[in-house]
Amino acid sequence: MKDFKLLLIVAAITGILYWGVEPLAHSVMHPAVAPADYGFSDLEKIDSSKGNAAKGAELVMANCVACHGIKSQGFDAPMDHESASASYGVVPPDLSSAGRIYESNYLANFIKNPTKAAHLTHKFNESKPYPMPAYDWMSNEEIADIVAYFASIAPEKVSNQEVFVDACQRCHSMKYDKLLAETPEETLKDYMGSKAPDLSMMIRSKGEHYLHTFINEPQKLLHGTAMPRVGLNEEAEKQVVSYIESIGDSKKDERESLGIKAILFMMVLSVLAYLWKHKIWKEVE
Repeated sequence: MKDFKLLLIVAAITGILYWGVEPLAHSVMHPAVAPADYGFSDLEKIDSSKGNAAKGAELVMANCVACHGIKSQGFDAPMDHESASASYGVVPPDLSSAGRIYESNYLANFIKNPTKAAHLTHKFNESKPYPMPAYDWMSNEEIADIVAYFASIAPEKVSNQEVFVDACQRCHSMKYDKLLAETPEETLKDYMGSKAPDLSMMIRSKGEHYLHTFINEPQKLLHGTAMPRVGLNEEAEKQVVSYIESIGDSKKDERESLGIKAILFMMVLSVLAYLWKHKIWKEVE
């Protein structure tokens, strides 16, 4: 009976620490923020559903291919990565999958005013302009046409790695998968103000929920960061996080199943230890 009371005391103390202190510490280190907003409700509504893809193609050829490649349509990037990063501060993305991985209204607003859409007005201004100029001189209809064109050439499917490459690899490396950032580290530091981390172990250090929130809106969790709001749609963002997890935590399922087995083993061992102790002390008494 005495042993059972001691067990209850230990269980109570453990419960208080786990359900009382741990949530408090977590709330201090990771304050609650609004959930991810995949509709980007703070942005102006630019309806691209009725955009004219043919007109959009003309606008893209006249305004975008001077800096961006569209490999799926036979347009290579006009400069190699080193030259492009030296000119712009970061390698401009290939636009082949833009209509597939970015939320359409975000993409339209980014074309119109990239600094505002990406929430980087604290980093870039008239004295330090953002590499991509604002196309707010275009009408919303013309911008909708461009988005419609990107949607018309977007691939039906892209792999998790391909989404990461298109959305993240310009700045971030994934060394565990032998992917290096397209922009040289020092050039990116001058451009962003800090080095972009390798993401190989980010899933282990930050966790899935943090990554979803941070990718959707970095300013919620790290105010003043140079990390832009990427603008991925919900499906593409899940693919990025799944890819990061597959590289940095490939043994997750195995580890979790082993954890359950370990707990069951310790429970059985505890019962056997108690019965053994009870038998020994009964003989002594």
